[in-house]
Amino acid sequence: MSEAATPRPIWLCADDYGISPGVNRAIRDLIARGRLNATSVMMVGAAIDRGEIDALESAAKVSPRCAIGLHVTLSAPFRPLTLHFRPLDGDMFLPFATLLRAALMRRLDHEIFYAEVKAQLAAFAHAFGRPPDFVDGHQHTQLYPQVRDGFLDAVREAAPTAWVRQGGRDLPLLRRLGAAPKALVLDALSAQFRRRARRTALAFNPAFAGAYDFTRDADFAGLMQNFMEGLPESGLVMCHPGFVDDTLRSLDPMTDVRQREYDYLASEAFPRLLAKTNLTLE
Repeated sequence: MSEAATPRPIWLCADDYGISPGVNRAIRDLIARGRLNATSVMMVGAAIDRGEIDALESAAKVSPRCAIGLHVTLSAPFRPLTLHFRPLDGDMFLPFATLLRAALMRRLDHEIFYAEVKAQLAAFAHAFGRPPDFVDGHQHTQLYPQVRDGFLDAVREAAPTAWVRQGGRDLPLLRRLGAAPKALVLDALSAQFRRRARRTALAFNPAFAGAYDFTRDADFAGLMQNFMEGLPESGLVMCHPGFVDDTLRSLDPMTDVRQREYDYLASEAFPRLLAKTNLTLE
């Protein structure tokens, strides 16, 4: 009788730590349960004071493997750390769709984004006493043309040992045709991001999953099964668990979907899925 294959370790990363106290509590709870092994922190978020940082570090210490990264944030309704950041919508970053259009039309200055990412990296290092384990981007803005140049140059200079998150995944043609439109866009943007990351000698995750239409009442259990299928070692699944509070409602349209993600990840169905797909978070 042949031995069972060794489970493949993957990253399950909760985005948006720092957006609200309720999201923070949900992420810490899942880390303590062993249901997450990575989270990325918004240094421009509304809930990223000393207490929230200390609580996250305490939760991560009890986990066998928990990476803490920087969630670079460059889209509204958040505000830049650098004084001369442009373009802006009032005093806020542009909405992500407007930013993507400007990037595709080559209307951005990558030096401005370099300076802002450097400032957010410095804020993380000051808060945590070290560089981040990895660096990703809120609403995937790190993948946008011109933005990615400033992003990668800043990470290479300020956190060269960190890995960066790309959002693509090699899929057979039939599965690619059935993928969500958002996932197809991320595949296209990530191809250029990976090439640029290789030139700057920055490591990145070999595969990515987790994109879906967050505005719909989706079957998150079914989605997670699809995300996990065929995921290679060190592949990354993005998620957004959280408890809904007034701060979250004021900042982000993703509300009830975060509670649904939390409920599934906290349930016993999730470890059964890991076992079924021969994956592990350790």
